Amino acid sequence: MPSPAGTAPLAPDTRSQLLLPSAAIGGCVRAYTERDTRGCVLSEAQRFNHFPATPYCSLVWVLAGDAAIVRTDQPDAPGLAGAPRTPVGADWLISGPQTRPMVSWNPGPALGFWVLLQPDALHALTGLDSAAWCNQLLPAAPLLAQARDAAGWQALDQAVRAAPDTAARVAAVEAFVLPRWQAARPAQPLGLHHARDWAVAVAQRAATSGPGRSLRQLERRIKRHTGLPMRELRVLSRAEAAFFQVRAEPDGERPRWAEVASDVGYADQAHLCRETRRVTGFTPSELRQRIAEDEAFWAYRLWI
Repeated sequence: MPSPAGTAPLAPDTRSQLLLPSAAIGGCVRAYTERDTRGCVLSEAQRFNHFPATPYCSLVWVLAGDAAIVRTDQPDAPGLAGAPRTPVGADWLISGPQTRPMVSWNPGPALGFWVLLQPDALHALTGLDSAAWCNQLLPAAPLLAQARDAAGWQALDQAVRAAPDTAARVAAVEAFVLPRWQAARPAQPLGLHHARDWAVAVAQRAATSGPGRSLRQLERRIKRHTGLPMRELRVLSRAEAAFFQVRAEPDGERPRWAEVASDVGYADQAHLCRETRRVTGFTPSELRQRIAEDEAFWAYRLWI
């Protein structure tokens, strides 16, 4: 199959990594991600960053360089070329759950560090409602100034900035999160390896916590805990399950999309295609090819 138009070839000298949290805070932090393009010569197309819709929240530090959000309804490369780019406006950011794919762009070399957090855990730590940040990327400092232990969050920001390397940044986050999560976590920690396990656990906990057992009351509690209604959580967790299943296919073997759809809970292959396009902006086949060949899809390669 020929490469899609506008594909940005892989750049071997970039450094992107995904790190898992310690078991003690696994119910709070989903993962750490870092992307470093300093010292790299990238084309404009290679400086785009594609991210799928996600149920997770993020703390993001832009530790070197600049970043902008690309405003477009067409995430393919030709559609991005002339799309408006809005500077993020801060070097410490927070995002809520995202129900649509997002694209960012770095005008030059950059270093970014992400902490992906379970939205119900972030709510427990801060007392803030992540639903208010859904589909947004906002300056973190003014929001977390309103959080529980605002001084502690400010100290975390300073510790991450002062850290000399990735390991030290991760250690700073773990040292901050561990005692607070031990004090705030629910009595029954959630299963966290996949979004589907987490969504089921959230629904179970919402059903047994607080007064009232009606469907409407349950939905309200789920949305308060996660920032998203259960229907949206199912969409995103089903998409992640499909990504992981395709990853497990032997190298060089074309996925049997109808089987993937059936295995992870889609009604049929057309349903899989519609929801994959909604979550990522691409059909399953094109997404798979871009993950393999396009530098701008580095975040997908880390996860799957």
